Amino acid sequence: MKKVAVIMGSDSDLPVVEKAISVLKDYGVPHEVHVFSAHRTPEEASAFAKSARSNGFGVIIAAAGMAAHLAGAFAANTTLPVIGIPCSSKVLEGMDALLSTVMMPPGIPVATVGINTAKNAALLAIEILAVEDEGLAEKLLKDREQNHAKILEKDKAIEAQFNQ
Repeated sequence: MKKVAVIMGSDSDLPVVEKAISVLKDYGVPHEVHVFSAHRTPEEASAFAKSARSNGFGVIIAAAGMAAHLAGAFAANTTLPVIGIPCSSKVLEGMDALLSTVMMPPGIPVATVGINTAKNAALLAIEILAVEDEGLAEKLLKDREQNHAKILEKDKAIEAQFNQ
């Protein structure tokens, strides 16, 4: 199975990123976690991105706040799918990171999830890997079915409480 790289621009993004790491662990997806900055460690970030495919990665998740050029910097240096997680900050509450992550120039795509939605980034990475991995596809389907059943149970409880 291919690995997922989880990259954060700063260790201050770890509380957000941990949700992605948890999902990857739950699904048994091999992964590595690193801190690389598009601005403060550009050579290291570029080298990692350029060698990611040959090092067994299938998807890169890049989380960053503020200027949030990390996902774009990785996407510019690899043809692997890159998923950006814009992280919120005190100044603009993540809107700056969202726009910096989602507004990529033609030819350098970055899949972008919502602000601080690392769980969705991990699930999207798993869906990408599941194209070639039937076991992962089955786990995804099972989880969707369980979530479906949970919502129907909650509906019954709400109906019993309010529809008398």
